[in-house]
Amino acid sequence: MAVEHCATLVVGGGIMGLAVAWALVRRGQPVTVVEQGAIPNPLGSSVDRHRLIRYAYGAETGYMRMVADAYPAWERLWVDLGVRHYAETGTLILESGGGDWAARSAAAMAADGLAVEAVSPAAAHHRWPMLRADFPGEIHYAPSGGVLFAEPIVRALGAWLDARPELATLVTASQVVAVDAAGARIALRDGRTLAADRLVIAAGPWTGRLLPELAAALSPSRQVVVYFAPPADLAAAWAGGPMILDIGTADALYAVPPVRGTGLKIGRHAFGPAADPDIDREPAPADIAPIRAAAAHCLAGFDRYGVAFARTCFYTVADEERFIVRPVVPDGRTWVLAGFSGHGFKFGPLIGERLAAALCGEAAAANVQAWAAGRG
Repeated sequence: MAVEHCATLVVGGGIMGLAVAWALVRRGQPVTVVEQGAIPNPLGSSVDRHRLIRYAYGAETGYMRMVADAYPAWERLWVDLGVRHYAETGTLILESGGGDWAARSAAAMAADGLAVEAVSPAAAHHRWPMLRADFPGEIHYAPSGGVLFAEPIVRALGAWLDARPELATLVTASQVVAVDAAGARIALRDGRTLAADRLVIAAGPWTGRLLPELAAALSPSRQVVVYFAPPADLAAAWAGGPMILDIGTADALYAVPPVRGTGLKIGRHAFGPAADPDIDREPAPADIAPIRAAAAHCLAGFDRYGVAFARTCFYTVADEERFIVRPVVPDGRTWVLAGFSGHGFKFGPLIGERLAAALCGEAAAANVQAWAAGRG
């Protein structure tokens, strides 16, 4: 069978793969994206109603400063898409477990000139009545931060690429079964072989299967998020409220307000044992109970909240939650994007642009690798 050749092959049609393709097409570079499902793929890590963008990063100032560059990258994407899939909400930064993540976040933000203020639990409850007035820790508020509408973004990126057939090709419902990193070549389950001048693997929790040498460094973690129905007397407060982060403790709670009618989503930024992204997708009551318990630590009267529905997604967790963006082979023909550990979506367009620059010889691979790891 003949080998189909293209300039850059991207494996994975989530936010990272599509953002790389977008950035390359903007540079006039031809690209083919191969996705095992549809775009958006409901099993993909990028696909849900929303993702968060926020400056609060504890002591990780590298990632905090990347957020400042991420916002302009999103603006460039909005211009191309013709719509802004974003809503500013502000950020409540909590610390309920006696740690210092919230304090470090606030100090780092203030040092970089970002607006942030300490708020007493009583004052916070008065302003945001969903919070407990007797919250047992510290609270900081930042007016920055907001919600990225994930599924519409992925769908719009796919449509933008599809509308440019002279440079972009989308190959959907096509599972990659083997990768030849040295040859920048992939084999598909249907028997086809695709080759390219350059190859980018952005396959999320399936990355370790395609690149076995990375399997030990990447742990696919099954994450459950729950959409709750707040009591009627708090519905307006939630609809106009900020995101809530209490992720410096073992309970590791985050709450996404129901902006634009998307629903109140609560989850835990706590990783489970390695799991198979192709199975065990149905949430069980035992998955919901820890989220309820964590939410009750900071939210008032949480026993009054009903469960609308729950769903699972998969994080691909790397050591220290540091992103892996690097060449797989010495000549740089093949790159991998992985290990985004549940906090990568906010950087999608920015990482796409930085990798496109490296693929086009405008940025050193080592610099991009260090930067993506939060050390640049």
